[in-house]
Amino acid sequence: MTEQRSYASRPERHSRTGHDARFEIGPAQYPAVRVQRGAGIRISDGATLSADIFRPARRGGDVVRDPLPAVVTFTPYNKTAIDRAAPLLGLGHALGTRLNRRLRPTPGGRAGAREVVRALGGGAVDVIRPSRTLISRGYVYVHVDVRGTGSSTGVMGMQDEREQQDFQEVLAWVREQPWCDGTLGLSGISYSAMAALLAAGRRPPGLKAVFAVEGSADFARDLMYTGGAHSIFIMGWLGVVNAAKWAPTVPGLMKSGVLLRYLRDRAASPATKIGAIAGAGLWAGHPENFYKQAELDRRPDITGIDVPTWVHGGWHDLFDRSNPLIYQQLRLEPGAKQLVMDDAYHATPGTGFGTPGHPQRLDELQCAWFDRWTKGIDNGIDRYGPVTLRRLGGEWVTRDEFADPAASVCRWYLSAAPSHTAAHAGVDGSLTSEPGDQSRLTLPRTRTGPISHNTTWVGAGLPALLGRKWVHDNRTAESSALAFTSAPFEADTLLHGPANLHLTVLATGTEAFWAVTVCDVAPDGTSTVLTRGALKSSRRAVDELASTRVDGELLVAVHPLTAEALLPVVPGVEHELDIDINATEAVLRAGHRLRVTVARTSWPRYVLTPATTRAIKGQQVVLDPERPSYLSCTVSDLASEAVRVSLGTGDSA
Repeated sequence: MTEQRSYASRPERHSRTGHDARFEIGPAQYPAVRVQRGAGIRISDGATLSADIFRPARRGGDVVRDPLPAVVTFTPYNKTAIDRAAPLLGLGHALGTRLNRRLRPTPGGRAGAREVVRALGGGAVDVIRPSRTLISRGYVYVHVDVRGTGSSTGVMGMQDEREQQDFQEVLAWVREQPWCDGTLGLSGISYSAMAALLAAGRRPPGLKAVFAVEGSADFARDLMYTGGAHSIFIMGWLGVVNAAKWAPTVPGLMKSGVLLRYLRDRAASPATKIGAIAGAGLWAGHPENFYKQAELDRRPDITGIDVPTWVHGGWHDLFDRSNPLIYQQLRLEPGAKQLVMDDAYHATPGTGFGTPGHPQRLDELQCAWFDRWTKGIDNGIDRYGPVTLRRLGGEWVTRDEFADPAASVCRWYLSAAPSHTAAHAGVDGSLTSEPGDQSRLTLPRTRTGPISHNTTWVGAGLPALLGRKWVHDNRTAESSALAFTSAPFEADTLLHGPANLHLTVLATGTEAFWAVTVCDVAPDGTSTVLTRGALKSSRRAVDELASTRVDGELLVAVHPLTAEALLPVVPGVEHELDIDINATEAVLRAGHRLRVTVARTSWPRYVLTPATTRAIKGQQVVLDPERPSYLSCTVSDLASEAVRVSLGTGDSA
C-alpha cells in the first residue's frame, strides 16, 4: 500500500492544469489485435465466466508475448456482441469526430441534439468496447461477461455478494496468466463502472487504478427507489440484459465444456428479475419497493478504495446524484482522485471532448490515466482538475473541491403571490426572500404527454434528437404543476451543490407523491431543467445521522426508504417533508430566474403502482409563515468568484 499512497501525494495547487489540458499518450505501438474469444474462467462455486482477451499484435498478426498490464471490464451486456458491433461503433466514432469539428457547440452547453451527435466523437466508444487506444499502446484488455449474462454460466445476481466474489477471482486469474505482468486496471461505463468500484473497494492484489464512467454509489437509491418510486428504465434495462444473455458464443461454450451447464442455468432463470420488478410495479407492498439489506450489500465500499480513481459523470445522467458523492467519499488526495462532470446524459458522455475548449478525448484520458498509474509514466494527468466541471449554462471550470467553500447557504420561500411568468402552469407562484401570507395551493390533477425532459432522461438522452422541447423547454410539463419563480437575478449567480425542498403539505388520500424540478428561466420564458427530486409522503422519515447540514441548514435529506421506516399519511392532516434534490452546478445569468415546480407525478421518470395511484387523492402545499415551505441551496456571486480566482484563492477556469 505504501507505493499507492506515494502515488496519491498531492501536487502543489499552482501546478494544476486546466480543463482543456492535453496529456501525451504516444503513438500506437501495435497496429493489430489478437483476440481469444470465450476463454473460460472457472469460479469456486462451479460456474464458468466467459472472457474475451484482446492482446496487442505487430503488423502481420504476431502477438506481443511480453507480459503487459491488463485492464479488466465486467459487463452484463454480452461482451462478444459489443465487440462485434465494434465496426459500427467505429463508424459512428469516425462520423462523430468529423462532425465534432464541423458542429458548433450548443449555446450555453445545453445537452441537446447537437451534443448527442458530438458525443460520438468524444472517445466514449473506446470506453464501451475493448479500447483499441489502450491495446495499441501496450495493454491487454480482458472483457468478462458477469455471471448469468452473455456466455457465462450461473444466474445473474445484479452485483450481489456472489458476483462480487467473482470479480476477485477473475482478477486473481488474470494476474496468473503469462501475458499479464501482475498489474491491473479496472474500467467501465454504467454497470461496468459500478462493478469496477465494487471490485476496487475490496482492494484486490495488483490493482493500480480505476477509470469509472457514469457509475453509482448506490444503484438502488439512484434509480430503483428514488423517493420511494421506481423508474420505467429498470424494466427496459432488464429486458435488454435478459435478451442479450440468450446470444452466447457457442464455440467458446463448447471449448470450455459448459454448453449444457449454460442451457440449464438459462432455463432455470430465463428472465432474471423481470417478474420481481413487474410485481413491484403492481403491488405497493412488494419487497422490491423497499430498501433492504440486499441493497446495502450492493453498495461499493468507496472509502475502501486505495488506488487512483477517475470518476466521470453527467448532470443529466441516470446516476447524476452519485458521481460527486463518490469523489467526496474517496479517501485519496486530489490528483489521485479526479471528478469530471459534463452537461450530458447517460448515452452521451464525452460530448465535444477532443475539440478546442473541451477536455481531451475520453479514450485518451483513460489511456493517460492508466499510463500514469500502471506504468509509472509522469505525463502530468495527476495534476489535472482535480474537479473539472462544465457548468449548466456556463463554461468549463476546474477546482480543488466539488462544492465551493466560499458559497453561502440561502433559503427561497414558496409564496402564492404570482410571478407573472408562468401563466402556462397549474399555479403561478413566487420564490421570495421572506415567507408570504397563508395559503393552500392544490396540485393540478392533469397529466402531461411524453414530450418532456423526463422522457429524455429515461431515454438516456437519445430523445434529444427529436427536438428542443424534449430538452430545452420544460413549460409543457409545468402545465400540471405548481410553479414558484424568483425575481430576475441582478448579476450572474452560481447555484451549486445539493439542495433540499422543505414542504408543509396536506393529502386527502392515504398517500401522496411529490415530484420536484428546479429550472433556469430565461427572459424569453424558456424553462430549462437543472436538477430534480421526488418523494412519497409515506417515505418522508429522515435519517439524521446520514443527512447533511451546512450551517444548521438541511441540504441533503437521506430517507431510509425501508418498510420499517414507513410513516402514515392521514387524510386531511398536515405533515412536513424534506425532498432531497440532486446536486448540480449551474450559472443563472443576470435577467434569468430560478423556478421550482411541484407536481403529482413525473412520468415516465417515476412509476407508481395502481394501488398507490388509487390512494393518492387531493394534494396541497400549505404556505404558512409559521411553518414555511422553502428551498435550501448554496449560491455564490460569479463576480466575487472571479475576484477570488484573480487573487489565486478560488477556482481556475
